[in-house]
Amino acid sequence: MTDTAPEPFRLTPQSRRIFTGLLLGMLVASISQTIVGPAMPRIVAELGGMDHYSWVATAAMLVSAISVPIVGKLSDLFGRRPFYLGGLAIFIAGSVLAGTAQTFWWLVAARAVQGLGMGILMPLSQTIVGDIIPPRQRGKYQGYMGVVFGVTSVAGPLAGGLITDALGWRWLFFTAIPVGLVALFVIARFLVLDHEPRPAVIDYWGIVTMSLGITATLLAASLGGTSYPWNSPIILGLLIGGVALLVVFVIVELRVPEPVVPLQLFASSIFTFANLGAFGMSMVMFGAIIYVPVYAQGVLAVNASTSGLITLPLMLGLVFVGMGAGLLITKTGRYKEIMLVGAVLLGVGAVVLSRLTAASSVWEVVTGVGLIGVGLGALSQQYTLVVQNAVARRDLGVATAALQFFRNVGSTIGTAVFGTVLSGGLDAAIFANLPPAAAQTMPHGTINAGSVLDPTVIGQLPLEVVAAVRIALAQQIGLIFIVCLPIVALVFVCTLLIKPMELRDTVSNAEDAGRELLDTMSQQSGDVAPVLTGPGTGERTRERLLGLELAIVAENAAREDRPLSRQAVTELGGGDFSWGLTLLHCTAEMLTSDDAEIAARSEKYACELTKQINGAGVSMSDELRRQIALAAAHSPRRAILDEVEKPVAERHEAVDIAKLRSAANELMAALIADIAVDRRS
Repeated sequence: MTDTAPEPFRLTPQSRRIFTGLLLGMLVASISQTIVGPAMPRIVAELGGMDHYSWVATAAMLVSAISVPIVGKLSDLFGRRPFYLGGLAIFIAGSVLAGTAQTFWWLVAARAVQGLGMGILMPLSQTIVGDIIPPRQRGKYQGYMGVVFGVTSVAGPLAGGLITDALGWRWLFFTAIPVGLVALFVIARFLVLDHEPRPAVIDYWGIVTMSLGITATLLAASLGGTSYPWNSPIILGLLIGGVALLVVFVIVELRVPEPVVPLQLFASSIFTFANLGAFGMSMVMFGAIIYVPVYAQGVLAVNASTSGLITLPLMLGLVFVGMGAGLLITKTGRYKEIMLVGAVLLGVGAVVLSRLTAASSVWEVVTGVGLIGVGLGALSQQYTLVVQNAVARRDLGVATAALQFFRNVGSTIGTAVFGTVLSGGLDAAIFANLPPAAAQTMPHGTINAGSVLDPTVIGQLPLEVVAAVRIALAQQIGLIFIVCLPIVALVFVCTLLIKPMELRDTVSNAEDAGRELLDTMSQQSGDVAPVLTGPGTGERTRERLLGLELAIVAENAAREDRPLSRQAVTELGGGDFSWGLTLLHCTAEMLTSDDAEIAARSEKYACELTKQINGAGVSMSDELRRQIALAAAHSPRRAILDEVEKPVAERHEAVDIAKLRSAANELMAALIADIAVDRRS
């Protein structure tokens, strides 16, 4: 192996400032999803609206889920910068409106505005990371994103309780404003991304049918089993209408030239399984975040602050394992093994929590949530990495947004389903655990889980009633995590079915290089046709063709059924296959890109590749060239290797082999262009 190793990737000063701004934007957007929960009783007490209190969360959740895929697609068409700045401005405006709300429905509307900002900021934060950082290095930086998301998911309720007690609930919204303003300044000052505008037709029908279909479906999931029975006309109507609209949406997307969600992305098994895995993971994650505190307060009888501490291992596992996994992936380039271990640990944690009873200890709960946190840390950001590495750069925004959408829907549906599991059998379970005498004196509906969650009520109840409520609550929460087990199995299977791909060391892939080549060739003057082989006009075109050839070779060498190509790349890398692939990919990037910064960054790899070629222009061993000669011919070994064959040029002098070779080279250029077009379509 060569002594020269690739230099560690470092963000430029400008990119560091951009990344800092992205982290701040992610912080204010993600914490707003969880910080309001502890203040809800006080908000409702002041503004009214007890019958509809869930709408404060549902409004933001619905608008966010709808806006995610739309903004992802529009950012691919028109650039990230204006949408990200707009998202920050919208979120800040929503925070001001929420903090000054005078009525309950004013607050609901303000939360919807915040939800629009969140739906723009959260997916675009990760998409812009994909714009500025190569996939091989991206794991570390998306690990930092995962840290922000994990901390806010669990620390949000803790901060919400402290701020509400110390300053009042309105400051939950006001405290986000200065952080948002700093992020707005940093992004406006430093975010400059290359984007080439292209003519596009906005998919209005797709946006309308998707928005209405998702709204109806998520409303059914949020309201079913809680506000209305699942078999009520309202819920059934929402479900039927939502499904019908989503069917129309699919039909529309298959017909329009610029679909808001390119359904061809789902033709990639990697993209499909990563989204399904993230969907299931989010269901389990929010099941733990929301219902473990209920168990802690209702069964273990701890206060709100202590219940937050009990969930701390989940945050720590998600944060530190997420960071460690990102660094390990950056170092090794391997991610699937880490993800599979994470899925297993997620399942083990769910098993531990499914066995909770009224007699379980705090340490059993801590063990379960800790295992779930470690599993989430090994999984969460890796799904983003997998998706971004598998799609072309032109689809990066919509692909990342689709993943965020599946996460949002998973958390919404999971919360709704688990809420139904908890409340559906709780009343019967309470009365089943009451002494017969007490059960006869208390009609159904007179006591519930709130009896042990409200300190002003629990002291007035007989001890046997409190014990019955706690036993029933423990049974139903254990049932929630039993329901999680098949979901975790789905996560494991989907992760197992993700085909591992080499993580690129550049922000573009071979498809993008081919598209740049075709675009440049199409823009050349019609009076000057480039010479594709030999000297003459079109030297830059020939360099791009050479770069694309190297990229195609690298891509095929990564396949298990290309043993000769793999061996050739291994020898090119001095015995290290991964290093050989890196040399090819980076050299291809230098030859095909017109970005001076990318070319300068990749130059050292191209120089290193040329050092592997000996004075005779040979990079392969004698044995490998013998194997290639045998594979290229149909004759027996003796005729190929033991004799000096007479070439066709000597046996058939009328045939000009040089011209045939020139023709073959030009035909190969046409084939390379066709391959690039096929990948684009």
